[in-house]
Amino acid sequence: METSAKPLNQHIGRKISRIRELRGIKQEAFATELGISQQTVSRIEQSEEIEEDVLEKIAKVLGVSVEAVKNFTEDAVFNYFNNFHDSSSGDFRHHCTFNPIDKVVELYERLLASEREKIELLKGK
Repeated sequence: METSAKPLNQHIGRKISRIRELRGIKQEAFATELGISQQTVSRIEQSEEIEEDVLEKIAKVLGVSVEAVKNFTEDAVFNYFNNFHDSSSGDFRHHCTFNPIDKVVELYERLLASEREKIELLKGK
């Protein structure tokens, strides 16, 4: 069975949309920052692929690197939120079991290692 939609890990528009939503940025504000219409943002977020120069502008407005957009996954977000429990009972002992800053540092270290590998590959050519 074949589906026409790419999974999130391959659909750059969906990644942009999720990062924008997680950053709390409305489409209208995002469009204004990019100097385009809200309808254009909507079309971008529905696109499976985006030109590299457009992606660079988008990443800058989102406050992340192009690599962070390309490598974005929901896993880290779900792991973060799954560590919280409903505290409506008044029991506030449940809390995040990891330091989010450590996770960010880990992500950037992986991205840096990836970039170093790319550089080494390019030097070898």
